[in-house]
Amino acid sequence: MTTRTELTVAVAGLGQRLSVVIRNLVLAAPGVRLVGHVDPEPYGLASLAKRNIKAGPRFEDVGAMLAATKPDLLMVGSPNHLHLEHIEAGLAAGVRIFTEKPIVRKEEETWALARLLRQHGEDAVLVGLVMRSSPLTRAVSRLIGDGRLGTLISMEGNEHLHPEHGAFLMRDWRRREEFGGSFLLDKCCHDFDIYRMFIGALPLRVASFGGRTIFTAEHEAELAGQRYEDGTPAYSVWRPGWNTSNKTFASDADVNDHQVAIVEYANGVRLSFHANTHSGLPQRRWYFAGTKGAIEADLVSDRIEWRDALGLKPVETVPVETGAGGHEGMDPAMGRDLAAHLLEGKPFPVNAYDAMVAGLTVMAVDRAMREGTIVDCAPLWARLDAELGRSA
Repeated sequence: MTTRTELTVAVAGLGQRLSVVIRNLVLAAPGVRLVGHVDPEPYGLASLAKRNIKAGPRFEDVGAMLAATKPDLLMVGSPNHLHLEHIEAGLAAGVRIFTEKPIVRKEEETWALARLLRQHGEDAVLVGLVMRSSPLTRAVSRLIGDGRLGTLISMEGNEHLHPEHGAFLMRDWRRREEFGGSFLLDKCCHDFDIYRMFIGALPLRVASFGGRTIFTAEHEAELAGQRYEDGTPAYSVWRPGWNTSNKTFASDADVNDHQVAIVEYANGVRLSFHANTHSGLPQRRWYFAGTKGAIEADLVSDRIEWRDALGLKPVETVPVETGAGGHEGMDPAMGRDLAAHLLEGKPFPVNAYDAMVAGLTVMAVDRAMREGTIVDCAPLWARLDAELGRSA
């Protein structure tokens, strides 16, 4: 691919999240120009306008927009239930695609997408698994690559959200599986992508427990009447987008508000994971236990510590330069990665296969939770390879 300076982009679903991705892409590549968008309620429009980024004309249909604008890239930021439809429209028009995570919601959608990629090429779709671009992720990868752990034996991961974040999820369209998929899929699929990258093997079997027992009518009287020092009502700070509910504790939500999972990988490494949407101590933390040492990484405090297994040396704190920007520097970093790939042909740190494996892993975890069983993941990877044409 030759180096270029300009890129035309059409948008399907101009929501809050995709407006952040676009802002950081334009910051890294000022030659990016939006030529049109499709969204009945473009909540991200105001955010772009504040930064003098023009969204182009509004269209009613993705296919019509692509035919009229003939862009270099289609960016998909629509609610998750529309991802497959919009990706298919882009592929049919011969356009490269960037989509936000999760790539799709269900196993059946995964197989349909795999068949499309078999036809159009796996590199036709890029996915916004933003943690792949994290400066902290890259620092941890270097430590593991340098042999600081020895042989990795087991790992812990978590994501504990502030209650305002959890309240947002209960009011936003993500509260319904029909739109977003499960809580764990929408919120944590990129966590499971990163775990597989660190561990270096596919999941072998999974088990899980979870439910919605925080944001319920039973807790409304106990929790909902609180206010912050400035008088702002609690559980109302984050502004939801499309298909909003004005109820936090008695909404029509059917997603979990907490979940735990255990995963055994094909190379014998074991993972435990804990997610909670109502945490007084917000945290996103990784702990790696290996034969030669241990690593603890916290994405909220941007802190990495390493120590040899016997404690013969002092704890070593590894500096991480995240810089300014959302997601602890991940969003600007992904904007730079995306610009470098699209304009200079440099590798992008995540592909559609990675995203489908992460999604299927979470779907297996959710199935184990629903059925109260241990789910064997091997059939998933065999079918994914078959649908992609890799087994041939």
